[in-house]
Amino acid sequence: MNYEQELAAARIAADQAASVILDLYARFAAIADAPATITTAADRESQEVILKSLSENFPGDAFRAEERTPALERLSPAGPRMWIVDPIDGTRGFARRNGEFSVMIALVENGEPVVGLVLEPATGVCTYAVHGGGCRRGDRSGKAGAVHVTSVATLADATLVQSHSDPKRAATMPVQKLKPRTVTETYSAGIKLARVARCEADLYVSTYDVMNDWDLAAGHILVTEAGGRVTALDGRPHRYGAESPVHHGGLLASNGRLHDAAIKTLWEPEAPARPNSG
Repeated sequence: MNYEQELAAARIAADQAASVILDLYARFAAIADAPATITTAADRESQEVILKSLSENFPGDAFRAEERTPALERLSPAGPRMWIVDPIDGTRGFARRNGEFSVMIALVENGEPVVGLVLEPATGVCTYAVHGGGCRRGDRSGKAGAVHVTSVATLADATLVQSHSDPKRAATMPVQKLKPRTVTETYSAGIKLARVARCEADLYVSTYDVMNDWDLAAGHILVTEAGGRVTALDGRPHRYGAESPVHHGGLLASNGRLHDAAIKTLWEPEAPARPNSG
């Protein structure tokens, strides 16, 4: 099936939401210590814009989204075709005014994402994909082109993208175990997944045990259509649109070549400490 009509509608909805977000962002007073759980009026207004736009075009589809808003309450919550929306992924980046946030929209059919986009309002970069059609990147200039995952084949040469970590603490578990050459950090799972798809990172590892459909679905298809692979940390597949939106077991997104080695290394038991011979 060709999903270009759905992709076009998703891009229009995302652009409309980005306009609302950027207007509020320009007037937002930064919150330096914004917690991971923060939500803002921009999240809710963005979601209302997206749901209104998509539901007018596809009134028979189901919808799932992060925020409880009036539009979501009026729409069908279940069905074989489901739109999954994160109106602002990385709200901490919005609240801290560092630009690290995205709009994520996916269409899932029978558990699999068939359309996905991640739009980064602060930069205008949009990464998008349809099932069987590859992954592309566009920007405000109107230029667009196909993107592909990297060809890096060893963990020692890899670039790992992860959430911001506390520099006062030890390196995160993925960094300690995988020992990548380079580590980059950003808010927004959508941005991290898009970076893997766009050949800007080789791996994204999330050790959060609880994630949701809207955290993953849009970025998932970007990576797979760019030639990569997305699973839980133990290699189990992620499926979407079930009765519960919750996913357990973390996330591993990679260029594919590194995937099995990363799973094996992440699950290797810690070496026992050597006894003191003094």
